[in-house]
Amino acid sequence: MSAALRLPLLSPHTAELELCGYCPKLCRAACPVSNAEPRDTITPWGKMNAAWGMLRAQAPVDAEHARLAWACTSCYACRERCEHQNPVARVLGSARAEAYAAGVAPAAARRVAARHTERLRRWTPHLAELAELPGVNPSSAVALVIGCSYLALGKEARDIVLSAVRLVGAVRLVEGCCGAPLQYAGDESGFQRARQRLLDACQGCKLLVADPGCAVLLGPGRSVTPVELAARQLESFKPISFAEAAPLRWHDPCQLGRGLGQYQAPRAVLTRLLGGAPEEFICRREHGSCSGAGALLPLTMPRHAARIADARIAEHRRLGGGTIVTACGSALRRFRARGAPALDLVTLMRRSLVGDG
Repeated sequence: MSAALRLPLLSPHTAELELCGYCPKLCRAACPVSNAEPRDTITPWGKMNAAWGMLRAQAPVDAEHARLAWACTSCYACRERCEHQNPVARVLGSARAEAYAAGVAPAAARRVAARHTERLRRWTPHLAELAELPGVNPSSAVALVIGCSYLALGKEARDIVLSAVRLVGAVRLVEGCCGAPLQYAGDESGFQRARQRLLDACQGCKLLVADPGCAVLLGPGRSVTPVELAARQLESFKPISFAEAAPLRWHDPCQLGRGLGQYQAPRAVLTRLLGGAPEEFICRREHGSCSGAGALLPLTMPRHAARIADARIAEHRRLGGGTIVTACGSALRRFRARGAPALDLVTLMRRSLVGDG
C-alpha cells in the first residue's frame, strides 16, 4: 500500500510539503514556537519535513514524529514570510488529523477531543444567564456566536452581548461550537460535524461571530466580527476615560489579523474610543507576534506557550508597559495568566456604548 493511500488527508498537500522541504528555511525566525526553543525540528521547515517524511513512508507514523504537528499555534506568521504564501498551518492540521486517526496524537490533544461534549455542557448555564440580558431574542434574524474562549472568561462574554445589541439590535445566542478544539486536537470528523451543526443552527440568519478564530474556521464571508461591525459604525461610539494602567497598547491577534485581514478596523475603533491612536508593539500588523495561546499549544507544549507569551509581555514592558488590549479571548486569557494587565477591545466598546456596570 502506498504512503499516499495510508495518509489520505496529507496526500493532497504534496506540493506544499515539497515547497517547505526544498526551502532554505527563510521563515524560521517567524515561528513563535521555534523562537521559544531554537531547534530545527520545530521550525516550519522541520515540522513540514516530518509530515512529508510520514507521507513518503520515510518516517514512521508514530508519536515521536507526529507530535511535531502540534508545535504550532496556527498563527500564520510563517505564511507571511513565505514567498509562496505556503499554508503551513493548514498542512500541519492535516498531519494532526492523520496522527489522531492513527492513534498517535499527544495525550493532551486526545483529552481535549474526549472532553469536548462535557466542556460544552459547562457553558449551558452561562448562556442561559446571558439569554436574560436585554435585547436577546431567540427569534432574532441575527445569530451571535460568542465562542468558547470568551464564555470561559465570563465578563467579556457579557460585554459582547451588550455591545452587539447596541450595534445591530436584537440578537439570538447560538449554542454549540465551531469545532476549533476538535480540529486542533486532530479529530477532523468531529470538527466537521460540530462546524456543520453550528452553521445549520444559524441558517437564514446574519452571523455575528465574536471570536476571530471561530470566524476563520466557519469560512470566509460567512460572518462578521464585532470589531469589523464597530469600525463601520464609529459614529455610534463616544470617547471614554479608563482606569487601567496607561498607555493602552494594541496587540494584533493572529486570527483577526493574519486570519481575517482585519488590521485597520481595531485601530480605527481604538482611536475613536481613546481620542487618539493606541500605542503599538514593534512587531505589528502582518508581522505581529503571537501570544502563544493558539491551537492547543498551552496544553500540548505548555513551557513553549509560556515563553511565547512572556516574550510578548517583555516587549510590552520595554516599551513602557501599561495595559495590553487585544480582541481574542484566548490571547486575553494567556496574557492575564502570565501576569500582564490586559483588556479586550469589546470591553472598551461596551463602556462607550452602554457605560460601566
